[in-house]
Amino acid sequence: MPRYDYRCRTCGATFELRRPMSQSDAPAMCPAGHGDAVKLMSMVAVTGTASGGAAAPAEGGGGGCCGGGCCG
Repeated sequence: MPRYDYRCRTCGATFELRRPMSQSDAPAMCPAGHGDAVKLMSMVAVTGTASGGAAAPAEGGGGGCCGGGCCG
């Protein structure tokens, strides 16, 4: 079940709720009991390399004028 982040407009508390996607826009109550909370935009960071892919070359070449060998 997805987690959604919310912030209470009354007290400023930030909290998360686990709820079905169909209820992601439903009103949320903060842990202090205030009913005026807004859903925050969540960001996802994906890092790393694809498995089985070739690693980038460690030395120059490819890109930029002097890195690509066009300066001569």
